[in-house]
Amino acid sequence: MRPLQERIINELKVKPEINAEEEIRRSVDFLKDYLKKHPFLKALVLGISGGQDSTLAGKLSQIAISELREETGDDVYQFIAVRLPYGDQADEQDAMDAIEFMQADKTVRVNIKQAADAMVQSIEENGLEISDFNKGNIKARERMIAQYGIAGAVSGAVVGTDHAAEAITGFYTKYGDGGADITPLWRLDKRQGRAMLELLNAPEHLYKKVPTADLEEDRPALPDEVALGVTYNDIDDYLEGKEVADNVAEKIENWFLKTEHKRHMPINVYDTFWK
Repeated sequence: MRPLQERIINELKVKPEINAEEEIRRSVDFLKDYLKKHPFLKALVLGISGGQDSTLAGKLSQIAISELREETGDDVYQFIAVRLPYGDQADEQDAMDAIEFMQADKTVRVNIKQAADAMVQSIEENGLEISDFNKGNIKARERMIAQYGIAGAVSGAVVGTDHAAEAITGFYTKYGDGGADITPLWRLDKRQGRAMLELLNAPEHLYKKVPTADLEEDRPALPDEVALGVTYNDIDDYLEGKEVADNVAEKIENWFLKTEHKRHMPINVYDTFWK
């Protein structure tokens, strides 16, 4: 095993193989324990895209909330699934299929187009140009603002979808979809999450859907694997301690090193990792 590979696996806590049933229970109990430890929290809030990660996180959240209501007799507990389209979304049906599968207590829809466009316009009025890529990150951050706004209104916690195959590449927006209170998928790679959804009897088209951030207007629905230049299968193999081609390992490690700031709190004078 490559030295950096071992460090990454240890840092992200990825197991070479999992028992899907045990990991489902572990995540559900984790969510329940977090809410019980913070009794002022009565809801879990999650943005739903219709892809594998939000479908799994949403299903785990709904199971946790349903069990809490039954165990405590407190019907105030709720799971809120949030649709956050930018105008009309091409994958709207997938998102609604995911919400139906997870049986969300409540669905809220916030169209972030007006807010995102207004932010871009306000910045560009200062003589600055917002690129399409930069605008994509603004969209992601507007979505997180909406989720925290909803969570604040219902005494809730925002659930994140970050997992090991995403964390290793930093393939998320800092303070956008990377911002959350609790991440029940952290430690899992992509295929492990898929195995959990299979066990939960999720609709196959949701966990076999081509992963995409769908933030850029110049390159709509650009597959993650195209943007990364490496497949999730290779990333999962790497995270599980398997051998991958040297050029693949180097590409993965390069993503890990250049996105390390995303996995770290704001840098202070005592930090040394960036030097």
